[in-house]
Formats: sequence, structure tokens, C-alpha cells
Amino acid sequence: MGADDKISNKAEELKGRAKEAVGDATGNEQWQAEGRVERAKGDLKQAAEKVKDAFRKD
Repeated sequence: MGADDKISNKAEELKGRAKEAVGDATGNEQWQAEGRVERAKGDLKQAAEKVKDAFRKD
């Protein structure tokens, strides 16, 4: 299940980046904020997966 989680987390991050970029281009502050939140969630989840992987290798 780890690979599926990693893909899902990366997709969430990329979705956030895209939403933030559209918000920047259109001046839509709500989309900018939502994009930053989604990107941050994806980043945090990816970091958690990396920590899990580090402990699994030992």
C-alpha cells in the first residue's frame, strides 16, 4: 500500500500547485489559499511516508 499512498500524496501536492497557480494567474485569493493548503498536506504526507520508509529499512 505504500506506493499507492506515495502516488496519492504526490497527486494531492500537484493538484495544490495547479490550483495555486490558477489562483495566482486569476487573482483568486481563495484558490491561492486552497492550493497552498493542499500542497502542504501533500508535502506533509510525503514526509511521513519517508519517515516510515526510513524505519522499515532498519
